[in-house]
Amino acid sequence: IGLYLVIALITISTGPTLDYARWHSLLSQPVVSIATLLFFFFLLIHAWVGIRDVLVDYVQLQALRFSILMVLALGLMTMGIWVSMILLSVVKL
Repeated sequence: IGLYLVIALITISTGPTLDYARWHSLLSQPVVSIATLLFFFFLLIHAWVGIRDVLVDYVQLQALRFSILMVLALGLMTMGIWVSMILLSVVKL
């Protein structure tokens, strides 16, 4: 996650101004699109582990904890699918 962020910040800050055309051309490259997809995958896994650990420590009722974890899992999977659909619609193979 850190390596991706450093490379992305360098790439974005050293180039011309960001507009739709530049974002589209940048994300249409398969390597950048795959790296971005992996970044979001690991970011969502990281969010799952962090929030799950907090819930396991602080929510004592198992039914409530299970319900919150299921809503969280559904939300994170929805975000992952949404990001995948966006990236796949942009990439040129």
